[in-house]
Amino acid sequence: MMTLARQHQDEVVKIRDIASEGDLPEKFLELILVELRNARMVESVRGAKGGYKLRRASSEIRIGEIIRLIDGPLAPLGDADQLRSLILRDADHRALYQVFLDVRDAAANILDNTTLADLLEDTDSPGSASAKRQRGKKRSIPSIAPKRSSGRG
Repeated sequence: MMTLARQHQDEVVKIRDIASEGDLPEKFLELILVELRNARMVESVRGAKGGYKLRRASSEIRIGEIIRLIDGPLAPLGDADQLRSLILRDADHRALYQVFLDVRDAAANILDNTTLADLLEDTDSPGSASAKRQRGKKRSIPSIAPKRSSGRG
C-alpha cells in the first residue's frame, strides 16, 4: 500500500515492481492485492500497461483498516467484543482480559487515526506527521496500571 500511495493517484504500478520494492513473493502479493481490491482500497488495470493503483486517496485509507483486512482483529486474543464478553464472564482472568482490551484500544486509536498519507509525510520529513497527530487529536489511552488482586493468579 505504501508503494501505491507513493505514486500519483492515477499511476498504475506493476505487481512485480510492488513485490520488488516490498521484498515480497509475487504470488503472496497477488493474494493480498485481491483482498485489497475486494475491499475497494485498490483497483486493477488490465493489459500491457496494467497493474494496481489506489482506488481512494491515501488520506482516506486508515492503517487500522488495512491491518484488520489482512490480519484480522487488532486484539491479541480475539476481537474487542470477545474480550468484553470474557471480562464479564471470567472473574478469575478479568484483569488480564482488561489489559488485552486496553492494549487493543490504544493500538486501534493510533492505527485508526493514521492514514497512508500520514506515513508518507513521516517518510518525507521525520516526525512531522506524528507530531501533528499528537497535537491535533486528544488521545484517550486507558490506564493499564496493574490492580491488586486477592492473590489468585
